[in-house]
Amino acid sequence: MHKNNLHKNGYSFPKLITAYPPLAEFIIKNKIGEDTINFADSDAVIALNKALLKAYYNVNYWSLPKGYLCPPVPGRADYILAIKDLLSEKTNLKDSQIKGLDIGTGANIIYPLLGASLFGWGFVGSEIETASIDNAVGILKKNKISPKKIGIRKQSSSKSIFKGIIRENERFAFCMCNPPFHKSFEDAQKGSRRKIKNLTGKSDVKLNFGGKSNELWCEGGEYQFIQSMMDESVAYKNNVVWFTSLVSKQENVVPLLKHLKKIKPKSHQIIDMGQGQKKSRFIAWTFI
Repeated sequence: MHKNNLHKNGYSFPKLITAYPPLAEFIIKNKIGEDTINFADSDAVIALNKALLKAYYNVNYWSLPKGYLCPPVPGRADYILAIKDLLSEKTNLKDSQIKGLDIGTGANIIYPLLGASLFGWGFVGSEIETASIDNAVGILKKNKISPKKIGIRKQSSSKSIFKGIIRENERFAFCMCNPPFHKSFEDAQKGSRRKIKNLTGKSDVKLNFGGKSNELWCEGGEYQFIQSMMDESVAYKNNVVWFTSLVSKQENVVPLLKHLKKIKPKSHQIIDMGQGQKKSRFIAWTFI
């Protein structure tokens, strides 16, 4: 994990339970007798997220509609922290000047919540699904976060990423994105079964990982999504300083770098991250 990640040394369950007492009912012992939760249980993971957000990020209310994607807070914080490093190294912007665009912010609105809490950044979150927007707006209202601090905008076209979201002469220090990972519903189902088998050792179990179709898959998967994002970014090269996106699949890195050459940014980077044994990274490019 990032050196500044608040969760790099694991979870303090007494602190988390104090912040959110309902978490206590999900605590179990691992093989060496330490407190943990069953990470294959979506209710337990949601309770853990609620506790983390309340204990460390001053988010007193956070909720998801049933069946929606539940993001792991430590990994999401790593992306925010790595963008902070990128901006600190490459720009002269102060935190008070920074506004980010979260593409596909989802019902969980996790990145704007973390970025606003950690650094006071402003955010715009774009989202295509009305139910996700309603939930995200509800989270903001119940935490008394002004729309001027974190705004939500509806993307009306499934074929557009920046068009219809970024306004004329609007400037963002960065954009970020956790693109749909899979190419199809069937591919998403297979991925969820693999994840549960890795966590439980069982293959014949009910799928309970959250995620709706637009969260988990799109035609062409993450490669096609990021490629489209790269192509569309050319028209907004003066609106965004750093374009970034997570790249979950290592095999997509080289093809994306090759495609990046076609749009001719001034600079680009692959920034590696890691949470435990899981390796991840994001790609970043700028025309400025």
